[in-house]
Amino acid sequence: MDSFSLRCLIGVVLSLAIAARAHKRRSLDLSGAIAGFLVMSIHFAASYRYGAMLLAFFFSSSKLTKVGQEKKRSIDEDFKEGGQRNWIQVLANSGLAAILSIVTSAMTNGQDKCLDANESKVVTALVGGIIGHYACCNGDTWSSELGVLSNAQPRLITTLKPVKKGTNGGVTLQGLVAAAAAGFVIGITYVMVGLLTTKCDADVTWRQLLVVPLALAAGLCGSLIDSFLGATLQFSGYCSLRKKVVSRRLPTVTKISGIDILDNNAVNAVSVFLTTVLTSFACLHIF
Repeated sequence: MDSFSLRCLIGVVLSLAIAARAHKRRSLDLSGAIAGFLVMSIHFAASYRYGAMLLAFFFSSSKLTKVGQEKKRSIDEDFKEGGQRNWIQVLANSGLAAILSIVTSAMTNGQDKCLDANESKVVTALVGGIIGHYACCNGDTWSSELGVLSNAQPRLITTLKPVKKGTNGGVTLQGLVAAAAAGFVIGITYVMVGLLTTKCDADVTWRQLLVVPLALAAGLCGSLIDSFLGATLQFSGYCSLRKKVVSRRLPTVTKISGIDILDNNAVNAVSVFLTTVLTSFACLHIF
């Protein structure tokens, strides 16, 4: 069995087990479990590193979602017990990376390649995009899940004025540090798994270590982009009836910030796309 076929087999078996477990533990609903199985299988078939980054994002985010649930219930208008995700949220957080994984694998005939612009600028840009994608997703999730638990009052990223917790675009120092840490986790996952599974020339291998600070920066940058979009293109208002910040205009809601153009899923998708593109360009200059 060649390496590509082996990755496909391992990907299918592992993805099925993880998706079933996530559905049982209510991290994913049925549609999310099916979508998760498909995108996870694609990631592992293309590269163990892509699959590992997806799992680092999924497991860490799922754990953090369950931290401080009582406090989050009082703040989040769309709070779900266990943070259960559906197929839309799964694809918003992994769909683009799955497409990039397929294209990269097709261009390399199923071979797992290191970041090396001297060998292929296109492949390097695509792999960099996958790294940026998960650094952004992880950064945004860690920032949201841990930032909301901060004792500090958030400030709107566009004006730095204090706002209520739960306001789209509100940031805290704790949330920003969490975003950077989340990007670091993605970077170190890529490097460590790559050292174990991917063979490259010695000088190319050592250069892969630069992925760690790059992913850290992408996690922070992605969170900042997400916050800026949330503060400007996503409506936030305080509902006097529910006593919490909401994202819908109602007679009982007083506007805090933003205009009603994007919802939360759209904000996430746009920020992921922009961070993916920026990281791709950065990789062309670094590697």
